[in-house]
Amino acid sequence: MHKVYITDPLSDQGIEKLLQADDIEVIRRYDLTPNQLLEEIADADALLVRSQTQVTEQVIAQAPRLKVIARAGVGVDNIDIPAATQKGVIVVNAPDGNTISTAEHTFAMLLSLSRNIPQAYHSILQGKWNRKAFVGIELKSKTLSIIGLGRIGAELAKRAKAFRMEVMAYDPYLTKERAEELGVKKASFDEAIRYADYITVHTPLTKETKHFINADTFQNMKQNVRILNCARGGIIDETALYEAIKAGKVAGAALDVFEDEPPIQNPLLELPQVIATPHLGASTIEAQENVAIDVSEEVIRILRNQPFKNAVNLPSVPAELQQKLQPYQELAEKLGSFLAQITPGAPTKITFTYAGEITALDIAPLTRTILKGLLSHSLASVNDVNAPHLAQQRGIQLIEQKTSHTHGFTQIIHVEMETSRGSHRIAGTLINGFGARITKIDDYSVDVTPRGNLLYIRHQDIPGAIGKVGMFLGQQGVNIATMQVGRLTLGGQAIMVLRMDRPLTAAILNEFTQIPNFEEVIEITL
Repeated sequence: MHKVYITDPLSDQGIEKLLQADDIEVIRRYDLTPNQLLEEIADADALLVRSQTQVTEQVIAQAPRLKVIARAGVGVDNIDIPAATQKGVIVVNAPDGNTISTAEHTFAMLLSLSRNIPQAYHSILQGKWNRKAFVGIELKSKTLSIIGLGRIGAELAKRAKAFRMEVMAYDPYLTKERAEELGVKKASFDEAIRYADYITVHTPLTKETKHFINADTFQNMKQNVRILNCARGGIIDETALYEAIKAGKVAGAALDVFEDEPPIQNPLLELPQVIATPHLGASTIEAQENVAIDVSEEVIRILRNQPFKNAVNLPSVPAELQQKLQPYQELAEKLGSFLAQITPGAPTKITFTYAGEITALDIAPLTRTILKGLLSHSLASVNDVNAPHLAQQRGIQLIEQKTSHTHGFTQIIHVEMETSRGSHRIAGTLINGFGARITKIDDYSVDVTPRGNLLYIRHQDIPGAIGKVGMFLGQQGVNIATMQVGRLTLGGQAIMVLRMDRPLTAAILNEFTQIPNFEEVIEITL
């Protein structure tokens, strides 16, 4: 009999399948102190929580039978993921359960922002009757730009179309076919922000999306644009938004999330053009039941050794195989991450090719790790377990193959990614005593250590190019640790890959791109 502990309140409807399972005993213990939780957890096979219970390393260590920790929601900040992974405990969440709830809340905020509903209500409570002060605008024929057309963005698009809005969408993984299916216009990021009357963000918060909407993007927007964020605080630069509203560029903003929550003394809340709610996107009865149902089903599958999909950490790998694969894991993720950072466009096909000694092993875990490195630059909560599922959702074709052609190495990994804007290739190996190396970028042979702050430069092979780079970075006080160059023909296309002692600022990088004959300059963080 499996023992499943639930330590935060979940509805009976949400955990009905757990309660009805013949091989599962459900034990509910709420409002436990940390010490009480340690006492209770000792014989647990599974633990279901929401945001209140703190699942620390100590808690995980106290539960030797624990196989799975399930978070009835999206965020897993209250769970020590590394500790769970180290102990072989699977952590799952419920990324789909709040889709409708968040889409509906966003549309409610859009309507409220358009018709000044919160401000008018507050005025009524003060005994006023000032109709002229709250004249709004209609949604019909207005352009809504959705930044991030995932599950929530797609549901929002359907609702906006019903109100006869024109809908544009920017998403690096959006295909032309998917856009046509939803009846939206596929747009570049610049187009999406330039022509919109309303802009709503629905991306995860990652290094790449932090302050995705900033002072520069506000300058490129329409006058009197309206901004919405019901996704994650930090996607919009709140200081820049405040200044844009004060300057009259932005007519209003509707915010359900903030960089710091609760938003104590946030100047945005002092502006009459801003409406806000306390992170209510997923706060509906149905959403709370749905996330409980989702994680309950995942727990049942894992306890019964059945396939599952919403893990946020590594799957269990046999110790013997893990030992053999471990030297390749870092190389695999770095190859994927590097390739993602130099390849623009939405991926349509990824080919993984393995050669040499490595072909004797089960390479599936390495493919998942490469894919995780590739997708993590655009998606949140990507891991070795769910990376193939996320790729499948987006229609990305995955090809895994082995070959005997090692090109002089004892083992080598090739990855090619085709996108809507072209393709790039990368290859890497392990060198005994020296570790991971990138050996090829497209057709250029290199010897790059995939670590730290790198600079990838594509340029014309002309005299003085290397000197220009050294002189420019020296003037900026940036030290070059290593440099690799590659060319195919004299005077033709060439590349440089530099490893620097520190990252470049946006200003330095922008100035770098102005140097003549430097066709592409990309900063890469590994």
